[in-house]
Amino acid sequence: MAGNRTRGWSGVALAALIAGAAQTATAQEIPVKLGVLADMSGIFSDIGGPGATVATQMAVEDFMKRPGSERFKIEVVAADAQNKPDVSSAIARKWFDTDGVDALVDLPTSAISLAIAPIAQEKNKVALFTASGTSDLTGKACTPNSVHWTYDTWALSHGTADAITKAGGKSWFFLTVDFALGHSLERDAGSVVKQNGGQVVGAVRHPTDSKDFSSYLLQAQASKADVIALANAGGDTINTIKQASEFGIVQSGQKLAGMLLFISDIHSLGLPVAQGLQLTTAFYWDLNDKTRAFGERFAKRSNGRHPSMNQAGAYSATLAYLEAVAKVGSAKDGAAVVKAMRAAGTFDDPLFGKTSLREDGRVLHDMMLVEVKKPAESKKAFDYYKVLATIPADRAFRPLKDGGCPLVK
Repeated sequence: MAGNRTRGWSGVALAALIAGAAQTATAQEIPVKLGVLADMSGIFSDIGGPGATVATQMAVEDFMKRPGSERFKIEVVAADAQNKPDVSSAIARKWFDTDGVDALVDLPTSAISLAIAPIAQEKNKVALFTASGTSDLTGKACTPNSVHWTYDTWALSHGTADAITKAGGKSWFFLTVDFALGHSLERDAGSVVKQNGGQVVGAVRHPTDSKDFSSYLLQAQASKADVIALANAGGDTINTIKQASEFGIVQSGQKLAGMLLFISDIHSLGLPVAQGLQLTTAFYWDLNDKTRAFGERFAKRSNGRHPSMNQAGAYSATLAYLEAVAKVGSAKDGAAVVKAMRAAGTFDDPLFGKTSLREDGRVLHDMMLVEVKKPAESKKAFDYYKVLATIPADRAFRPLKDGGCPLVK
């Protein structure tokens, strides 16, 4: 009997030991769920869309190759934002409340991002804004749970508008999409034009996903402005430039300035139409060996299409986020993860070079002023840009003191 009791207690002890080991293993596992909320089928799908999901998955794969990553269990889910703030907010709440999503990636319009930033803060999750433009995300709408990665309207405006006004384009007319991104682009670029001694002689606003820009272009043409600034994005920008070409606007002496252009836009337009356009970008796949390696790898998964700056932003933001989760030991406290991202200081990002995160959520890195090549200058598909100037990180983005972020003391 005593022997049986001894064996019984040994079995209990062994079971407890096994249970304890299982709990320890579970405690050491770090689950992370990333939600790519992008325009999967609309006018911004080429600049983010399915490609943002591909880039996010690539970042997860690269992170999982690192020592210690075996503790992680990472899942990537995706949904179509439909470019609607109400739809996107509903998806985000469901993901946060019931589906266990820890961080959002992409977020395709400024209106969507401004709606989701407070939700991420409320739920203590993380919003990685890699496809949003408005500089308000690091100004009055900043949160401790938000990271604005790729670009913003201040950086784009100061790159492109500054260069063009200094080169003699003194009078400007804005053709602006009527939502948050367009308003921010017009506001920030107009300020630069005036600072450089130029003037804004007029503006007209159009709805998202417009098909016919003829009436807007006629107003711009009639203004006699030196520069017609396109404060829109994606399919709207493509359609504007195509129809401007049909109107012979550039041939008649006015200059088009794309305030937000992507390499996918240039590809859709073709070099005969797009040649000579100047724009500001955060990323060019053919810049150096690291960006080329990423670009070619991405293209193999994307039917030969090379990455836009938004898709590159999704990759880099995801990688930096996962490294911060590893330092914190969990993805559950979003504000703590963002704090760890800031604490990383300046690091060498594989795609954006020297990079850091400010307390207002603004990620700092160099920007580039580029010009679209002539057809004869391009040697291969997506070989579209000539780099005219590199804008250092400390000048590329709005000074911290000028943003009005309530987190900045």
